[in-house]
Amino acid sequence: MTMKKESYWYNTHIASFPPISKDMQADVTIVGGGISGITTAYLLAKENINVVLIEADQLISGTTGHTTAKITAQHGLIYDELIQHFGKEKAKQYYTAQVQALQQIKKLINEHQISCDFSEEDAYIYTNDDNYVSKLKSEANAYQELDIPGSLVTHMPLDIPMKLGLKMDKQAQFHPVKYLASLVNELSKNNNIRIFEQSPATDIQNSESDQPIVITKQGNVIQSRHVVIASHFPFYDMKGLYFARMYPERSHLIAAKTKQKYPGGMYISAEQPIRSVRATNSHDDQEIWLFGGERYRTGHAKQQKEAFHKLEAFANQHVVIDTFINQWAAQDLTTTDKVPYIGKLCKSTPNVYIATGYRKWGMTNGAIAAQLITDDILNKQNPMSDLFSPQRFHSDPDIKKLISMNATTAKHLIASKLAIPMNKIDELKANQATTILAGINKIGVYRDEASDLHAIDTTCTHMGCEVTWNGNEQTWDCPCHGSRFSVTGEVLEGPATKPLNPYDTSELEDH
Repeated sequence: MTMKKESYWYNTHIASFPPISKDMQADVTIVGGGISGITTAYLLAKENINVVLIEADQLISGTTGHTTAKITAQHGLIYDELIQHFGKEKAKQYYTAQVQALQQIKKLINEHQISCDFSEEDAYIYTNDDNYVSKLKSEANAYQELDIPGSLVTHMPLDIPMKLGLKMDKQAQFHPVKYLASLVNELSKNNNIRIFEQSPATDIQNSESDQPIVITKQGNVIQSRHVVIASHFPFYDMKGLYFARMYPERSHLIAAKTKQKYPGGMYISAEQPIRSVRATNSHDDQEIWLFGGERYRTGHAKQQKEAFHKLEAFANQHVVIDTFINQWAAQDLTTTDKVPYIGKLCKSTPNVYIATGYRKWGMTNGAIAAQLITDDILNKQNPMSDLFSPQRFHSDPDIKKLISMNATTAKHLIASKLAIPMNKIDELKANQATTILAGINKIGVYRDEASDLHAIDTTCTHMGCEVTWNGNEQTWDCPCHGSRFSVTGEVLEGPATKPLNPYDTSELEDH
């Protein structure tokens, strides 16, 4: 069996919708068709709010469709840190919000009888590093302080090496595409909801009545009282400077059929390299094991090259593998204090909301975002809003993290400008790319399966860093702020909103 280079979750039918083709008005415009956007549309629809939802590509094609799909409040070693930086009350709010999100998802599954492989599982963080044993004990103390059901363990159902583990009781997992595809079907029956795919948003402007207007790539405009930016990275970032307040990471997953039964539970290592293990059922009720990890900053080609091989080696070391069936990667954003930004974009744009920075825990945080933003639009008070507010700032750890993040960005910006490529086009094989010097310009060149060349200026259109080639996924990735582009330069991930500039391949014959 040939391994598919796509998410395992794309094994179910998703309703399709046309691109936007005319100007329109709505109460709320939602930009982004992942778990945040779809759930927000669903909650608003129940309140008879008129909604237009637009998606740049296809629904559920972004990070939501590439997740491990754990519905859990156990987000690594987070609660001791939250207590230290935010205090006990805010840390408790974070946990409570995650639990409420899990319950909301479970309620919707039961209400609509959604078949999405939902199961309750205990979640485990484990370590094989002596330095992390004390950290796990501190986290366990935080569990006790916050009344989180859980305990330290010296053995887990999954037979892998561990020195100490921390269990959180009764968490959950599901098939995210099956779940959201069912919610989309519910939305399609509601006359208050209009959905459009292949309709990227490019800008937001104010109307004469001070209502925000979303401009689409097609040139059509949507005027509404509120705009919800649920597009992973806020495409409209003129005032929030979110590109400097978050950092992007790629992580990898492989799906495999094995020769042994899965023992139950969800597992993740405390230390790097991250190793995540869970299982799900295939369409023929065969167990599929999912192995995740190998995180790295977006644009770091050297680290991504061996990512899948390392995950396969880990799987083969601990499980009798029958065959690997899927491999894929996901991009996630982490804020300076590790808590998502959910709420009003900034004070000067009170009717524009964002939901971003989920730090790889998008299933619960996406549901939290939908509830928080819906409540705000309906003028309902939500006690969690201050915790997640994008306007918050904490001197520690925000300043330390900002300095570290932007030092890394500056390093890559300078290094990429000084590096002089010495590669040759005639050495390129099919589905390979390289960077060459054409005069004073750095040009990225890709050769497709038909031996045709595609060339782009490697200068990222966001802030001028040099993009690097991602051979695993055949994309051009920016190491500074995480923008990603196709082989022909189209934007795949923000913060960039404009494509890479094309280069005439006829001028490359002598290179």
